[in-house]
Order: sequence, then C-alpha cells, then structure tokens
Amino acid sequence: MIALALPAETENGGFHAPGLEDLHLPEILPWGAEYGTGFGKQMLLVLLSIALISWFLVAASRRGAMVPGKFQFLGEYSYSFVRNSVGKDVIGERDFRPFIPLLVSLFFFILVNNLFGSIPLLQLPTTSHVGTAYALAGIVYVFWIGLGIKKHGLRYFKVATVPSGVPKAILPLIVVIEIISTFFVRPITHSLRLFATMLSGHLIIALSAAGSSFLLLEADGLLKPLGLLTLAGGVGMYLFEILIQVLQAYVFVLLTAIYIQGSLAEDH
Repeated sequence: MIALALPAETENGGFHAPGLEDLHLPEILPWGAEYGTGFGKQMLLVLLSIALISWFLVAASRRGAMVPGKFQFLGEYSYSFVRNSVGKDVIGERDFRPFIPLLVSLFFFILVNNLFGSIPLLQLPTTSHVGTAYALAGIVYVFWIGLGIKKHGLRYFKVATVPSGVPKAILPLIVVIEIISTFFVRPITHSLRLFATMLSGHLIIALSAAGSSFLLLEADGLLKPLGLLTLAGGVGMYLFEILIQVLQAYVFVLLTAIYIQGSLAEDH
C-alpha cells in the first residue's frame, strides 16, 4: 500500500489528512524561487519516462521474429491497439497513417507517467501537475488547428464553426457557441480531464494510506479494527486507480484522434 504521506499529529494529537503540500515535493535543483519553478521530482520522472519508453520500443522491435516472444508481443499489441482501435477506427482508413507516431507517442507517454503514481518509491503521476496536462493538450491544440488550416486554408474556421443545415435565424447564436466550445472549452477540458482525474485519484490513495496507518498505529479501542477496513478499501482503490490511469491515457489519445478527424472533415 502506498505510504505517500504518513499521518502527522496536530497540536491536539489528532489525525492530519494529507494535502497538496504532501504531494508536491521540494525541488531537487531550485531556481526562480519567486515563481515556484525548478527541477523537481516531476521533471525527473518525465525524463525517466522518455528513457523507459525509448528503451521499450527499441527492445521490443529489435529482433522482429515471426513468432514473437512475450516482450515483442507486448510491444506489437500496444502499438496495434493505438494504430487500429484509435487511429484507423476514428480518423479513417484513408487518412490515419501519418498521425500514428503522434498518437502512439502520446499514449505511451501518458500511460507511463500515469502509472508512476502506482509504483512504490516513485509514487507520483506527473500528469497530476496541471502544467504537464496543459503542455500535452497545448501540443494537440496547435496540431489540429494547424492541420485544419493546412487542409482547408482559412476556410477551416468556417468549417469548424458553421454547422451545415442550421436555420439562418439561429445561425449567429450557433456560431458563437461553436467558437467557444471548439477553440476555448475543448483544450481546457482536454487537459483538465487528465489532470483532475490523476490528482484526485492520487489524493484518495494518499488519504487511504494515511488513514489506515493512523488507525492501526495511533487509534485506541474499537477504532483500531477500522484500520484494517480502511486498509482493505485503500487496496481496492489502489487497484482501481491503476485501471483509471490506463483508461485516462486511452481517453486522451481517443479525443486527440477525434479532433484530428474533425480537422480533416469537409463539413461540420
């Protein structure tokens, strides 16, 4: 069970629940203290994820045997899942191939960085920091807008915001709604969905670990058996969080494919 933040006693000897200050560790190499920036555990894990993903993809594809071993099978299955179930099915068989490198890279990067939150000692999903989610969503945002302009020219903004078949009487209102939802709300929800899910899940795991530790070690009398119940619930939440970490990587990439397909479409 994750012991991310052991419970601390308050002045009254009560239970102190873990908060954001327990999840955001001190920086390893601080700089720009007035802005709260620096090289910390999050950046270190991002670099580690890039190294791990690069090693995995190279090692899984190195031999290319006709009868793949377990390692090669895992690499090929993961790649095929993103290629076929996301890229091909969503973007379409005619157009999907140029976008597979982006989709595969996003999937593996988000998956590994999410799973860091469930690995002992690491215990930090870097996507639980909003800056990481904003950066990923920002890259996708610029990409699908640029793709739409490349495909349609400046007419893309009309394609993206003026639905076909709408009565002229309500068209101005629909256009305003489409502009807000497409170019403002979409990138925000794309990033915050990933960030909020990872942060809340990590807080739940930390709270379960701290609560069970407090009840088992500090509580008296009839409260102590509740520690076992809290521990069992925490283990269940830990396993559920792993499922959510995988699912959120898939959802982020799925939405990316949907946005790409929308940029390529001829009408809205």
